[in-house]
Amino acid sequence: MAKFPASLQQMVEQFNRLPGIGTKTSERFVFWLLKQPKEIMTEFMQGFSQLRDTVQVCSRCYNFSESAVCGICSDPRRDQALVCVAAEAPEVWAIEQTGEYSGLYHVLGGVVNQIEGVGPSELRIEELVRRASDGVVKEVILATNPDVEGETTAMIITQALSSVPIHITRIARGLPMGGDVEYADSVTLSNALKGRTNIK
Repeated sequence: MAKFPASLQQMVEQFNRLPGIGTKTSERFVFWLLKQPKEIMTEFMQGFSQLRDTVQVCSRCYNFSESAVCGICSDPRRDQALVCVAAEAPEVWAIEQTGEYSGLYHVLGGVVNQIEGVGPSELRIEELVRRASDGVVKEVILATNPDVEGETTAMIITQALSSVPIHITRIARGLPMGGDVEYADSVTLSNALKGRTNIK
């Protein structure tokens, strides 16, 4: 059975490290890159190098940034009294895309997951408690996913903040846009009913 050249196989293995990427997809990536002009390959390498050298973690919210303090934290127009807790950076960008939130963020760096060996001490919960105790923060919004890990993490955060005099809220959960009531599970329907809003 013929083998790929060693350098090609090495790149396939590097792409395999990416989450959700299998060997076949990795091979497609590598073969696509090999068909591109050298300039495209150079741009890819420069992009990876720049990502490594310029992106860091914000010292306040732990979101990714190109400076010590990210653009959101340093924006004086943001509501300093509101802190939205997200598990990872992509959730921050998803919330920002709505244009509906004007407060600050706190990125935990994951969720509690016993199977993967991630406990509360591996997350930035202590940092959140210190931040919420500064007298400026009035409300912490928990925006973890509505799954077992997200709910467990939200419960642990709520307990950790129990002695801090602030409001703790949870993002609403329910039927998604275009969802079908008939096929929704009972937990989703229950959350939709509890989170109903006034229209008159």
